[in-house]
Amino acid sequence: MDPALLREREAFRKKALATPSVEKKKRDDSFKDDSKKKSKSSSSANAAPKIDATNYKTMAGSSSYRFGVLARIVRHMKSRHQEGDDHPLSIDEILDETNQLDVGSKIKQWLQTEALQNNPKIEHTFDGKFIFKPVYKIKDKKSLLRLLKQHDLKGLGGIFLEDVQESLPHCDRALKSLAQEILYITRPSDKKKILFYNDKTATLDVDEEFVKLWRATAVDAMDDAKIEEYLEKQGIKSMQDHGPRKPVVPKRKKVTQKRRQFKKPRDNEHLADVLETYEDNTLTQKGVSIK
Repeated sequence: MDPALLREREAFRKKALATPSVEKKKRDDSFKDDSKKKSKSSSSANAAPKIDATNYKTMAGSSSYRFGVLARIVRHMKSRHQEGDDHPLSIDEILDETNQLDVGSKIKQWLQTEALQNNPKIEHTFDGKFIFKPVYKIKDKKSLLRLLKQHDLKGLGGIFLEDVQESLPHCDRALKSLAQEILYITRPSDKKKILFYNDKTATLDVDEEFVKLWRATAVDAMDDAKIEEYLEKQGIKSMQDHGPRKPVVPKRKKVTQKRRQFKKPRDNEHLADVLETYEDNTLTQKGVSIK
């Protein structure tokens, strides 16, 4: 190595050692951050409730789990009613059949005392058991036909097909055997099917010419006012009393203030035909004068 370079290096080293310098050390903030994180984690761990296998289903915010258990029970009771099982069950038997024996004691108490007793689809028996509560009390096709006849005679209208399917066990079999006794009509608003009793005594034989005219006349784009106007032009007035009537608003009568009439006194009305004169102190009655 060049001896000149060595001399320069030694001179620079001596000069650097002779000049004092203060070194600024960086703060070690990692320790503080770690301590803060540890304190936060410990406080959150202490604030949060401990999850345990015995109380995780009864913790706060488990209302969705409660109503999930209730909905499962109602669906099971409905399905067993549709299959023909109509005997009541206790709360333990219901939980056993729905595979929910692991529910907590609080939820079980809530089901037995509040949820199942206040549910509109569940009926509570006198011996503390529960059974499904259908819309109609029908058990076979005879009771269904009887119900449809009563609705027809009383003018109550039809019955929803979904209500019959919910109430009648083995509904499809009964409806197939009563195909000639039932009329099906689909409601245009929500496409629900409605059952009516097929009263064959009310059937009328209509001439084919009227049927053709009825089917050929399109009145879909006409309202009741236009139809009534057309019938009036044709000289037909038989439809004027049909259809919904518009409420007639009664006209208010003008209140006229009558003048008060002072009534004359009615004293001595029994002497109305008697004329009294005070000139000669005589009374005249029907041509007879009395002094």
